[in-house]
Amino acid sequence: MTAVISLLDQMGGTLMFLQKILRTIFFKKLKTHEIFEQIWKVTVDSFPTTAMAGFFVGAIMTVQFGMQLKEFGALGYLGALATSGTFREIGPLLIAFMLSGKVGAFTSAELGTMKVTEQIDAVRCLGADPLQEIIVPRFIGIIVASFFLLAAGLAMSVFGGIMMGELFAGVNYEEYLRHVPLIVSPVSILTGLIKCGTFALVLATVCTYQGYSTTGGAKGVGRSVVTTAVTTMICIVVMDWMTSFIGDIILTMIRGYRP
Repeated sequence: MTAVISLLDQMGGTLMFLQKILRTIFFKKLKTHEIFEQIWKVTVDSFPTTAMAGFFVGAIMTVQFGMQLKEFGALGYLGALATSGTFREIGPLLIAFMLSGKVGAFTSAELGTMKVTEQIDAVRCLGADPLQEIIVPRFIGIIVASFFLLAAGLAMSVFGGIMMGELFAGVNYEEYLRHVPLIVSPVSILTGLIKCGTFALVLATVCTYQGYSTTGGAKGVGRSVVTTAVTTMICIVVMDWMTSFIGDIILTMIRGYRP
């Protein structure tokens, strides 16, 4: 019972914190230069990790599909199936997990340290709003940077698939890409990008909330980092299911689409 109450408390606190952030974004002046600084910082620090993760996700999907398609003599569809599976589900999910450990944990630790060393309280004492000065630039920076990092990771997954298709299955890049337009429709690409945006929003909300609400000194910072990593991964999995379920229902009802 205590665990359920704690979970509901965390959910409620996170949603209320998101409401405060959105109110600050829409009704207060934003620090544009700080937002761009955060976007650049997150992108530069995380691009190598994201690119590597995307590359190997595409390579793994190609190997897995290739093992099955070899038995049916259908290697011509290897690129299309691997790319479709990567774009729609596996790619955004695994790359978001990588970012939750890289970006989420770092931001939570940074904000948590500022909180326990009373830097955030000092900003408030000077008459400034900590949400406006500290949280919102990081929140927007993480969302924008994570969205493009996830999209870049998906693009890298195609290159990983092409390389592994050549080495593992003997499928050249022209054959690998030939049937991609038949299966990877604009809807598939849009689905992947929507997932990227959703995961970025979840990551930014959870890590800034956990960091901003840190208490208990250095020990509390450690707890916030662990909580951020676990909570982000759970929320990403839940949101992945929700976006897939709701998206399929909407597409089926409005456009008669069948994946």
